[in-house]
Amino acid sequence: MGEIVGVGIVSHAPPIMMSKENRFALNEGKEITLVPGLRNLRSEVLDKLTPDTVIVVDTHWFSTVEFIITGHERRKGKYTSEELPRVISQVPYDLKGNPELAELVASEVRDAGVPCIANDDPYLPVNYPTINVADFLNNGEEWLSISVAQTGTTDNFLAVGKAIGEAVAKSDRRVVVLASGGMSHAFWPLLELVDHEASDPKHIITPEARAADEQRLKWFANGDHAAVIDAMPDYLPHKPEGKFAHYLMMAAAVGGKSCKAMGRLFGEYENATGTGQVHVWFDQPEGGWT
Repeated sequence: MGEIVGVGIVSHAPPIMMSKENRFALNEGKEITLVPGLRNLRSEVLDKLTPDTVIVVDTHWFSTVEFIITGHERRKGKYTSEELPRVISQVPYDLKGNPELAELVASEVRDAGVPCIANDDPYLPVNYPTINVADFLNNGEEWLSISVAQTGTTDNFLAVGKAIGEAVAKSDRRVVVLASGGMSHAFWPLLELVDHEASDPKHIITPEARAADEQRLKWFANGDHAAVIDAMPDYLPHKPEGKFAHYLMMAAAVGGKSCKAMGRLFGEYENATGTGQVHVWFDQPEGGWT
């Protein structure tokens, strides 16, 4: 019987892929905490958990008529971002897959009434919410990515996440689920961006968006996932990345509103060109997720 051994929200913000020199220049001469945060997450958490499989909820993979999970034996190549090739260019990746688990997840999602397929097309594009975090965290585990249906609702995301948890339980894998995405996610206008690239949260697009993010960070710290889920209608006007599907799917995989896992930060809550960025890890509580 498989199990989810840990889950976390991870930022894939492009500055993590910059050279140290460029990160310091961008951030008033100091490091952004997202970078050491990912390194510490690898050494302090993943190296100890030794998962077989990592499932990434990829908030840049926008599907439309169904959810899609990667069903490849292996994805290997080099990745250049069409959005920001100056920063994310020819990044090598080598990600083992697990076609059987992918098919199991897709089947469980369909059984929950939500369209989903596993796809192993060798030309299926990859996206940097997967590539960026894998560049820091991949240590030879199986890495699967699942899309966010842009037509989906909060209820759909919760249903998919619950199905992921049920699929893992039917497998023989120790799984980590990574919710790869930001919090509030509105950008400054193009010609104003240069004035808001530093990591200080004072650069978040509005004080209201920052306050909404920080409220959810408090709920994470207290393990109050019910509050986060119930307050989604209040959060959506602040444009959380991907409708906050990455968090919702992650949380539902480990119990949803019943989950009491408390979050701990790896790094600080930071700005990236107006958006809220953070790494939050949720350890499995003694006695289980719920």
